[in-house]
Amino acid sequence: MTTPTNQPLAGLKVVDLTQIYQGPYAAFLMASAGADVVKVEPPGGERMRGAGGERTPMAFAMLNSNKRSLTLNLKTEQGQELLRKLVMQADVLLENYAPGTLDKLGLGWDTLHQLNPKLVYVSGTGYGLTGEDSDLLAMDHTIQAASGVMGCTGDPDQPPSRAGGAPCDIMGGIHMYAGAMSALVGRGINGKGTRVEVSMLESMYFTMCSEFTAYYAAGGELPARNSARSPSGVCPYGRYRCKDGWLAIISVAETHWHNIAKTIGRNDLLDNPDYANSARRLRREPEVNAAIEAWTSKQTKDEAYAALRMARVPVAPIRTIDEVQELPHLHERGMLHRMTHPDLGDIILPSSPIRFSDYDTASVRLFPQPGEHNVEVLNEWLTLSDTDVIDLQTQGVL
Repeated sequence: MTTPTNQPLAGLKVVDLTQIYQGPYAAFLMASAGADVVKVEPPGGERMRGAGGERTPMAFAMLNSNKRSLTLNLKTEQGQELLRKLVMQADVLLENYAPGTLDKLGLGWDTLHQLNPKLVYVSGTGYGLTGEDSDLLAMDHTIQAASGVMGCTGDPDQPPSRAGGAPCDIMGGIHMYAGAMSALVGRGINGKGTRVEVSMLESMYFTMCSEFTAYYAAGGELPARNSARSPSGVCPYGRYRCKDGWLAIISVAETHWHNIAKTIGRNDLLDNPDYANSARRLRREPEVNAAIEAWTSKQTKDEAYAALRMARVPVAPIRTIDEVQELPHLHERGMLHRMTHPDLGDIILPSSPIRFSDYDTASVRLFPQPGEHNVEVLNEWLTLSDTDVIDLQTQGVL
């Protein structure tokens, strides 16, 4: 294992039992910070590897960079015993199985904590390990619905809409990572391991701050769904059509509104008391938006963006994902990397969004093939010989 030593998690050993999006993202963040993350997969690999047909899905490639792969058949006693031995050498174990799954295999928290009292055991679930909903199947789509995100997304005359991307999965993964880091800091103080529990549903609660603010401010009246804006009282706040696309603009300070009005050539609005502050402009939001779009519709997206950016207005072009992955800013900062994979061809992979001033930034290493590091990991972690590993493979344990 050739992990750079000048990384914050260098020397940390992590057993990654996670799958799909939530847990793998937490493990990816740890691997990108220098931890030795061993992704333990069933023979043939994690099920998401095959989700895209013959080619490995891009999501798997993004979430499993910088890890090593060990294939282990946990349905066999020998496979379970090997995992226990790995855990005795590990600092962290990450898992996002359904509650109780690993307990049935003798690999739950109670068992592994006895084997390694310093272990940080991180469980990511949809609804938590306890409570009346703990046994519900959880996917990003259903958590969006259950958390209120879907209920406030869209427009009032249309059904509730899902948010783009997979925010619930990724927020769950971020909280798994944060929980692991907090537990490791605690272990450094008191020497004790702990179980960290993260619920995707609970991870989403704070994302609804604006909606709860509006709800309480209105005396318990639910804010109407509005796909163009949050229920915040600021105005302008919306999407505006350009010649070749759309622009997003928000004005959270009066200086922003003044700069918008000057840029679009509507200085007359600045002297009109009906537009004197956000509350008054909000009562005339259609007129405000019409005035802005009368200007943006005559500009290209880039032209309007450049002018408003120069005027120090909070503005951004509404980009498609192909535009985002080619964004010079992200390549310049080292967030995105052009790579070539034997099967996927030329791809762009992201690095961790977390940077450290006094540690090296990890280079992105392509995701491993299933079991690619069987010999390497078992040599290093358990000092098994190559012959021992071959025997385990012959027996179907690996």
